[in-house]
Amino acid sequence: MKGSLSSAEIFEPYAEALMAVAQEQNLTEKFGEDVASLLNLLQTSPELNTFITSPIVKGEDKKAVLKQISQGIDPFITSFLMILVDRRRIVVLEGICQHFRTLIRKLNQIVLAEVTSAVELTDGQKQAVVDQVKSITQAQDVELVTKIDPELIGGVIIKVGSQVIDASLRGQLRRLSISLG
Repeated sequence: MKGSLSSAEIFEPYAEALMAVAQEQNLTEKFGEDVASLLNLLQTSPELNTFITSPIVKGEDKKAVLKQISQGIDPFITSFLMILVDRRRIVVLEGICQHFRTLIRKLNQIVLAEVTSAVELTDGQKQAVVDQVKSITQAQDVELVTKIDPELIGGVIIKVGSQVIDASLRGQLRRLSISLG
């Protein structure tokens, strides 16, 4: 529909503005940590997410809760949260945080690798994945996000950006069945 804004068109400028302030104040690392903890809180507390995105809840109530949960984070971020409430953009806070994390990764030449395995990976296996992703992408560092999917039977699936490396037993069996097909 013409004239409507997508969520990305709303949250990207806010994330970029927050990044500009972080760089101006020389606080990108601190902001990155604070935004990561805020994002983690949003993702682990559906009640909080529902509360701050609800159109029924008054802005003052949202601000009071946000001030409580933002104790210990940088005052710039707390002020930023209050602005989001005032402008009724707090509903896209999670998207803003995710985009900010993307900007931090880009700034620090870090790639995000999503690893799905049948069982929990050992520290050695995680390090092997990090080393492999570094060699493929030429990145300075790798941020791993791991998931467990018992249906894989064994092996791993690694997703970096749009590239997917399927080294799972399920994937190998699927390729074998296609070739025999």
